Amino acid sequence: METTKRGRVVIAGGTGFLGLNLARHLEDLGYEVVLLSRRAPAGGSKWRHVAWDMESVGEWAAVLDGAAALVNLVGRTVDCVKTPDHCDEILRSRVESTELLGRGLRSVETPPPVWVQMSTAHIYGDPPERRCDESAAFGYGLAPIVGKAWEVAHAGALLPGMRSVVVRTSFVLGRTGGALPRLARVARMGLGGKVGSGRQGISWIHEEDMNRIFARAIEDESMQGAYIASAPNPVSNKDFMVHLRQALKVRFGLPAAAWMVKLGAPLLLKTDPELALYGRYCFSTRLKEEGFEFQHPVASRALMDLYAR
Repeated sequence: METTKRGRVVIAGGTGFLGLNLARHLEDLGYEVVLLSRRAPAGGSKWRHVAWDMESVGEWAAVLDGAAALVNLVGRTVDCVKTPDHCDEILRSRVESTELLGRGLRSVETPPPVWVQMSTAHIYGDPPERRCDESAAFGYGLAPIVGKAWEVAHAGALLPGMRSVVVRTSFVLGRTGGALPRLARVARMGLGGKVGSGRQGISWIHEEDMNRIFARAIEDESMQGAYIASAPNPVSNKDFMVHLRQALKVRFGLPAAAWMVKLGAPLLLKTDPELALYGRYCFSTRLKEEGFEFQHPVASRALMDLYAR
């Protein structure tokens, strides 16, 4: 029996880990999915792909006309060495693509009624112990600067009367993409102990709950404004690595001192050591107040679920 389509959802930046996961979830719910990105997914996909140059309004904007929702996930990965060039790319890829989507919306006759905009829970910085919800002050550093600029660009790109949901995303746990596969490889090599002090916070969310939040943002007309997308039980780096080793059935993990990470991360892993050495404890007061129930609220069980498949 053919699924009855509930409308078209355009996912900008939809060919990455989060976008393809969300596309599968939305298709299961009965939506038609269009992926908007510069390049088609590696190996192809079953969803329609529309190319854009991320510089000008062109024929791509037609997919927005009559769509049920726009979801914007565009942004250069932050999993890199933070050279000046990379920092500039991280900022511009988010701000300029968001502004361009706003111009695209203004070029069509019937724009979507809702825009779901990804942001980052790293906007709150790296407080050592404070638990941050949506009311917390924004932090200091590159990620908060980028996050604030991203959200300002989104606010300026919105059409009058368009519903906006900003999703401040934490560390999304999934086996097929993001940072978790790399952490798992390190743990399987026997190097999955605490990093630095081990006290830094890891705010995380299972990929299934991430998809459910995006879908709810599309469908629930009462959702408006900014939400932290993070499970209600953030954990320390030390505890997270214990849970990961247990899920992988790895008996021990050597710890990594801060100086080791500062030397090894850029040289061996080509990434920023601060991603491992710093963190934050975030949770969503707004999702709790609005009755969202996480299917995977506990880190140990979330990791077991992923690696028992």
